[in-house]
Amino acid sequence: MLRPYLEKKEKEIEAFNKKFNMDPEILVNGRRQTNLGIFRAYLKAYLTNREDIRNDMTFLVRHLPPSEKGIPIEIYVFTKTTEWAAYEDIQADIFDLVLAVLPEFGLRVYQFPKSGDFARLTGKSQNS
Repeated sequence: MLRPYLEKKEKEIEAFNKKFNMDPEILVNGRRQTNLGIFRAYLKAYLTNREDIRNDMTFLVRHLPPSEKGIPIEIYVFTKTTEWAAYEDIQADIFDLVLAVLPEFGLRVYQFPKSGDFARLTGKSQNS
């Protein structure tokens, strides 16, 4: 599912780096693929191939501005159904997949820590 994207993107990046005489051996020079960019391409391909998602309406998988909580990914697509329960099932399936494949891309979900999380880390009870 990702092979065509990866091959096209590699050629694009190679041409850019060559045009601007960037040495790809030096990590801070030039353009390169990122796990987040590849993950976004994977989600677009996955959603495009789902039969219950409309491809003739607004279809976005994009990064939102980064913050201290990470880099949000927005999925903005329309389903072919307007029936609420079916829509919720489709949405749940999509997010189940997102959560399941994130580690394959070296990514993880950010979850705001609660006081209990800090207590477990320090070995102290919340009542101390």
